[in-house]
Amino acid sequence: MFDVIRIPAFKDNYIWLLRQGASAAVVDPGDARPVLEVLDREGLSLTTILVTHHHADHQGGVGSLLARYPAEVFGPAAESIAGVTRPLAGGETIQCAFSDVRLQVIAVPGHTLGHIAYYGAGYLFCGDTLFAGGCGRLFEGSAAQMADSLARLAALPNDTAVYCAHEYTEANLRFAMAVEPGNRRLQSRVNEVAVARAKGWATVPSTIAIEKASNPFLRCSEPEVAASARRRVVDADDEVAVFAALRDWKNGF
Repeated sequence: MFDVIRIPAFKDNYIWLLRQGASAAVVDPGDARPVLEVLDREGLSLTTILVTHHHADHQGGVGSLLARYPAEVFGPAAESIAGVTRPLAGGETIQCAFSDVRLQVIAVPGHTLGHIAYYGAGYLFCGDTLFAGGCGRLFEGSAAQMADSLARLAALPNDTAVYCAHEYTEANLRFAMAVEPGNRRLQSRVNEVAVARAKGWATVPSTIAIEKASNPFLRCSEPEVAASARRRVVDADDEVAVFAALRDWKNGF
């Protein structure tokens, strides 16, 4: 089993460092500097880099890390990312040098067309696909692709820890309350997150169970969520159409 260290980066990114013994992996290193600081402080050797998609804030530090460590770099085969040595399409199970844990690779197109996620030992590293209380924008993929990707993640065990790549939770939950104000679990989560952020605490990871109970993008079949979507788009008559209406609404929220 490995430990997970949260590394804040940029304005609201999280880079995840996975440690087992003296070896480490890093997920979505958009910036090498804070990663190198943790590796040096903890006396760790970086053996593995896991990239979910090609956006610069998720892979911009790969080159600088490779200048210090001869790490193996896993990333989406369908996207152009310099330094990737193990291109992945989804459906693979990988064994990384830093740990004895095997990770499943899940194709989750939507935010980008080649986006992948990594799942194993009860941990999900999902980049910009599933957020705490929300989901990523559709920069490249379709609403149908993203809805299918989210359904794939929602099918993971309820106790799966969800490690997304941004601290967006408060804003996401404000939107969720506009969509589903009658959801008591959501109301409780809003209060819990407000307390955590007031204390400067992170709100990530969450769990699949929490997301299914309070994230509107995983609740498109719920009557209140669907009704809210239909007030925006009258003919949102299936779950994909409800999802598309919600995602468009969130873009301007």
